[in-house]
Amino acid sequence: MKIDKALLRYEQIEPGLAFETGGITVTEGHILGFAGLTGDFYDIHMDDEYARALGYPGRVAHGLLGLALCDGLKNRAPVRFAAIVSLNWRWSFTGPILVGDRIAARITVLSKRLTKNPSRGIVTLGFELVNQKGEVVQKGENDLMVHGARIDDAS
Repeated sequence: MKIDKALLRYEQIEPGLAFETGGITVTEGHILGFAGLTGDFYDIHMDDEYARALGYPGRVAHGLLGLALCDGLKNRAPVRFAAIVSLNWRWSFTGPILVGDRIAARITVLSKRLTKNPSRGIVTLGFELVNQKGEVVQKGENDLMVHGARIDDAS
């Protein structure tokens, strides 16, 4: 199996590597689509008046929508990993994401370790999802299994 040479393999990834993704503006369409996909039509996501009664300026995006968009931003970032699978997420929802917010992710490689398979490794990525004001609205970590340089030798 061969992978795109532009993707960073395990041996090329070092703790401390940090970068910021491009951004995406969260729209009403994102919220409605996510609600339809998941069945989560909770009032804070669907009803501006309800959200305002709770002190928000309008509807709040689903927390998991923010996490999903963050993962998508990672996957189209200027620095990309030769990923196999996402193994684990440890995540905190620290602020609201509102319709019209432009979010981007700050990503830092926190650590890495080999697996039993010599053609694979696991990197732990730290994330801060920030809005257009620079406020951290979500943060956490992701363990990502990645291809190593020996992928061409593996069966």
